[in-house]
Amino acid sequence: MALVPYEETAVMGLQKFHKPLATFFFANHTIQIRQDWRQLGVAAVVWDAAIVLSAYLEMGAVELRGCSAVELGAGTGLVGIVAALLGAHVTITDQKVALEFLKSNVQANLPPHIQPKAVVKELTWGQNLRSFLPAEFDLILGADIIYLEETFTDLLQTLEYLCSDHSVILLACRIRYERDNNFLAMLERQFTVSKVHYDPGKDVHIYKAQRKNQREDL
Repeated sequence: MALVPYEETAVMGLQKFHKPLATFFFANHTIQIRQDWRQLGVAAVVWDAAIVLSAYLEMGAVELRGCSAVELGAGTGLVGIVAALLGAHVTITDQKVALEFLKSNVQANLPPHIQPKAVVKELTWGQNLRSFLPAEFDLILGADIIYLEETFTDLLQTLEYLCSDHSVILLACRIRYERDNNFLAMLERQFTVSKVHYDPGKDVHIYKAQRKNQREDL
């Protein structure tokens, strides 16, 4: 998690982040996500990449029923919540400082019969990986987690650890800087990477990655 400096009165595009609630409709459910920019910064607001990835999951591009999924750098938890509503068993992760906030959103938006399918758990990339089983997940999700260059090596290590030969990684991001492309180049050294979706309205790309030397299907 990192705080992004900004000029509050000048940057109109950030006004949506100051709303205490952001409301969405996915998987036949109204989802109300609590936001808290002032306390937690980028970890506590809904970014466009999360909205686009949630919509992509709802389109049925990936079979989620019975799937074991993990969301990295979940922030508000929108993507993990949608995945759980669509039938996945989801581990929704972020750093310790964001966990209580994340938990509150997950609990507020999942019906009681679905809540057992979603677990909120601490994960700091590259550090506490041993609290997870190697190759534990069928699907790894990340929305707008490619933005701090100093985290790239740890993120790649985390992806490598959590992936099995059949795992699928879906990363949604806006390509803002050259370093974002640099991360994709790093990813391609270990994984087969393809762009599977682009939302021109929000300028968000979704990339699919799988271990090399495996079939490119879901």
